[in-house]
Amino acid sequence: MGLSWQDIQADALRRIQSREWLPGALIPNEEELAKELGCARATVNRALRALAEDGWLERRRKAGTRVALSPKRRAQMAIPVIRQEIEALGKSFSHRLIERVTTPMPACQSDALGLPVNTTAHHVRSLYLADDRPFSYEDRWVNLTAAPGFDTCPLEQISPNEWLVQNAPFSHGTLNYSASPATEEEATHLACLPGTPVMVLKRHTFGPDAPVTAMSLTFAPGHRLRLSI
Repeated sequence: MGLSWQDIQADALRRIQSREWLPGALIPNEEELAKELGCARATVNRALRALAEDGWLERRRKAGTRVALSPKRRAQMAIPVIRQEIEALGKSFSHRLIERVTTPMPACQSDALGLPVNTTAHHVRSLYLADDRPFSYEDRWVNLTAAPGFDTCPLEQISPNEWLVQNAPFSHGTLNYSASPATEEEATHLACLPGTPVMVLKRHTFGPDAPVTAMSLTFAPGHRLRLSI
């Protein structure tokens, strides 16, 4: 069996990271690589295309393919399951449903999601706990057109976060992290004083056919964010 395009992608990435192919250098053309590796040119093309999409290579028609001087990795958005995040810390997870109601969405939320004014949505407020201590407070609006069944699902048994990850596919979204003083409502649930600096994540997610949700997640004081590149 010949090499797959994933095999060739891995080999090319090794050459880039080991500096066999230097930043800014022109790499062998597809025909040369296909001959060297004993595979079809189309297979090489697929592998190099994937590396270009990830920011490792710069491809220009009639000018060849070069190693990027400063690789820009393509960001991929994955919505974490809060239960798994807490359990990964070695702590027990639980959540508390504070409120749920079906009501017209506020203009600020419907505008952000590109929905008509007064779109009916499901509003949910929840508290997530780690070892029975506040971990994060969530305020979420869900477009029921994109998440049918959310308004009747047993949110006392499964958290809104986990139900949506499992049942409402998304295609793209936005993330906004900020440091903010805790409001009185947030402070009440996160067991801190109003005005305490806290980290706030605001996220809007959109499905293939319709906007899904607008949410604000406020973390308890001392929360740390770790990202991988």
